[in-house]
Amino acid sequence: MRTAIGDPCDPTRRPTNLAISALTVRHDRTTGEATFLLHWRDPAKVGHAGGLHMVIPVGIFQASSDQPWNETNDFSLWRCMLREYAEELRGESEDHGSDHVAIDYDSHPFFARMTEAQRAGEIRAWVLGLGVDPLTLATDLLAVVVFDAATFDDLFSAAGGANAEGDISRRIPLVSGEVERFTVNEPIQAAGAATLSLAPRVVDDAI
Repeated sequence: MRTAIGDPCDPTRRPTNLAISALTVRHDRTTGEATFLLHWRDPAKVGHAGGLHMVIPVGIFQASSDQPWNETNDFSLWRCMLREYAEELRGESEDHGSDHVAIDYDSHPFFARMTEAQRAGEIRAWVLGLGVDPLTLATDLLAVVVFDAATFDDLFSAAGGANAEGDISRRIPLVSGEVERFTVNEPIQAAGAATLSLAPRVVDDAI
């Protein structure tokens, strides 16, 4: 079977249902402190990867609903992440009414504020690469998103505690000891471990 599959990291060999796995980092420019969030997936609330840690947010790269007008309007990695941030860190509904009309990302208060902050350099996002889970062959686009501390606090003042799929950690220092603890000693999804392992290289250069 493995021979028939061939190289699972070659996206030209098979269709892939891509997910975006993003590590969210809060950076305090005054103190230099960088911290990150993790999501523990509660087995009682999820049907996949229960009991494992994961970066947050994570979502399948797909349209917000099946209506044809969403294919063009939602065909954006950034817009996909906006919806996941709203759902996973702010507790907003996944139902944006896009089965009736396309989402107006420019007028939605949270989406517009995020995009404005990104354009102003208060939010900076990097793609680290593509990763393939060694067991399931699921493919993830690995990313890191660095927020200026004031912007993060403004957008996610209530982040932490529980959400619909599990528990969100309080801010964890982005230092080698904590990265090693979660990637080596704690149960974590493969995409989360890869993202967390690679992120410090980008963050160190960015800050």
